[in-house]
Amino acid sequence: MLLLHRTVVPGLRQAYRLKSAPSRLCIRACSTNDSFQPQCSSHAISGDNSSTRGWRVMGTLLGLGAVLAYHDHRCRAAEESPRLYTREEVRSHSSPETGIWVTLGSEVFDVTEFVDLHPGGPSKLMLAAGGPLEPFWALYAVHNQSHVREILAQYKIGELSPDDKAASILKTSDPYADDPIRHPALKVNSQRPFNAEPPPELLTENYITPNPIFFTRNHLPVPNLDPDTYRLHVVGPPGGQSLCLSLDDLYQFPKHEITVTLQCAGNRRSEMTRFKEVRGLEWSAGAISTARWAGARLCDVLAQAGHQLSETEAHVCFEGLDSDPTGTAYGASIPLARAMDPEAEVLLAYEMNGQPLPRDHGFPVRVVVPGVVGARHVKWLGKVSVEPEESYSHWQRRDYKGFSPCVDWDTVDFDSAPSIQELPVQSAITQPKDGETIESGEVTVKGYAWSGGGRAVVRVDVSLDGGLTWQVAELDGEEQRARKAWAWRLWQLQAPVPAGKKELNIVCKAVDDSYNVQPDTVAPIWNLRGVLSNAWHRVHVHVAP
Repeated sequence: MLLLHRTVVPGLRQAYRLKSAPSRLCIRACSTNDSFQPQCSSHAISGDNSSTRGWRVMGTLLGLGAVLAYHDHRCRAAEESPRLYTREEVRSHSSPETGIWVTLGSEVFDVTEFVDLHPGGPSKLMLAAGGPLEPFWALYAVHNQSHVREILAQYKIGELSPDDKAASILKTSDPYADDPIRHPALKVNSQRPFNAEPPPELLTENYITPNPIFFTRNHLPVPNLDPDTYRLHVVGPPGGQSLCLSLDDLYQFPKHEITVTLQCAGNRRSEMTRFKEVRGLEWSAGAISTARWAGARLCDVLAQAGHQLSETEAHVCFEGLDSDPTGTAYGASIPLARAMDPEAEVLLAYEMNGQPLPRDHGFPVRVVVPGVVGARHVKWLGKVSVEPEESYSHWQRRDYKGFSPCVDWDTVDFDSAPSIQELPVQSAITQPKDGETIESGEVTVKGYAWSGGGRAVVRVDVSLDGGLTWQVAELDGEEQRARKAWAWRLWQLQAPVPAGKKELNIVCKAVDDSYNVQPDTVAPIWNLRGVLSNAWHRVHVHVAP
């Protein structure tokens, strides 16, 4: 019996395959159009030959009907009584030679032909060969999306026998079991790995974001590191000497403190999703926070290892101590010129707001790169090296890049776009909230504004009528240094509510000292990953009678 598979793999082209596999999926060879009826020729049939042809046609139709009825019976039987397998049978299918089977819950899947199509690479899927998917699926929230389950369903071949009980190992193999406790106010976008943002009403209550509600962006389980045994490996130049630094060693370098805003590349992605679907966590406007960081300057540590500025292109690569089951760690890189510039103030930070780094934010040491996208601020730092090319990490080469609105997952070429470093000018409204009812008379509008690369915010414009008329907001917070405006500006506007208005369409836009300004709509900046979302921020509120 012929089986038509249509496999749609995120990030890959569509593939159409026809194959024999009677036990997987039945596609009924019958019309779903109720109006279909056998049609007779318009001319009369006469004579023995015509009669014979008529009986032949009728016999063919009856034979086809019997085949379809039998096929339908087989499909129903397969649905009602799936084939049962033991775990030992599944374990025996763990290589390309034997076929690659996996389980999810009580279901059994033959994924042999999907291994090479796996978006994370064949090696990731082979970790589960002959066993359960759960410990590995738990690492990436994308596996819980419906389209991923639909793809897997096409490879189902049966179910585990209910008489074959397995030892309960899933809890002890949970890579997230040792994650830290989080503040209940955080709006969780993903539990595994943990990603969350503070609610807007708390985000701009303080210029410095309290540690417990600082937005959290994790890509992998949080490592639990012993500060006494922690070591940072700094690879020296050719012919030089590498460093192996303890926390006490880092404390011997001059301590430097700076206030820096961190923003995720996906901040405000949810607004892009409302325009057109993208792939990524549904961040609102809270994937941004500000802290006072302290630690050793990266340029001092690199100099101690013998590094200096290069006449040719070079990059400082960072590797974290968080990793997936294959041992692949999170990694990123920045240009060596930025790392070696004392004015760039890149830190190997060990304090956050006067306290040791919280575990979620990189304890015991993380990189802080002022003015640069959060993805380069590698947490749980384990290794630093200087290389002729940027990091080969997935998150440097195959993510955190921007593309034209015309590029989709069938045509995207990640090698054609530069990695995001400095971010564009940004602002958002945190008060009032979208959909809120405000009192007539006067309205107070609050929010934040920030620009990458140390560019200072010089103005925030606010409109109460969707952008027809504008007013200038008052800027709060620390004064910003020229070319070193690493932190946001909080802002507010108090304005009368126009008489007779039943609703307001509040809009904000920021301008930096290079006179970069936010675009008015999402459409021209939409991209398939939903990064760099910095269109005018809009809030719609009702006015109480």
